Amino acid sequence: MVKALVIYDTKFGNTGKVANALVQGLAAQGIEVESVNVVRVAIDRLSEYDALLIGGPTHRQKTSELMAMFLDRLDRAHVSGKVGFAFDTKVEHRFAGSAGKRIEKKLKKLGMKIVTPRASAIVVGREGPLKEGTEETFMQIGSQIAHAITSLTSPR
Repeated sequence: MVKALVIYDTKFGNTGKVANALVQGLAAQGIEVESVNVVRVAIDRLSEYDALLIGGPTHRQKTSELMAMFLDRLDRAHVSGKVGFAFDTKVEHRFAGSAGKRIEKKLKKLGMKIVTPRASAIVVGREGPLKEGTEETFMQIGSQIAHAITSLTSPR
């Protein structure tokens, strides 16, 4: 069975909703999937998963402090060759930056396979809610990633 883990940080709950939408999209395609807040991740267990989907809110044009600390620890996880996907939440502003950009850069550096480019969920206002249709969009992204994971992990 193909296994995926969605790892997220959230301040106002919006990134958690995006993570849940990804979980739904993956599960609908038969992927065994779990989600966990970044503060509860067991680094030594990440090698058990075929795919890691990692995201968090964009703070001051980059990742949150908790996500930055997690990314620094990710070197110990032995995730080279696994599927990776980065996502973030942010306000819609040309100077907003992207936490997903830093996350994706780290995943590539660790040798993970990026099957879908990072994606940003737009938050209306500082605390939300998510822009209408965002959760549906991320369910579709989860479904697309599920197809990519399946094709990469199935025996030829």
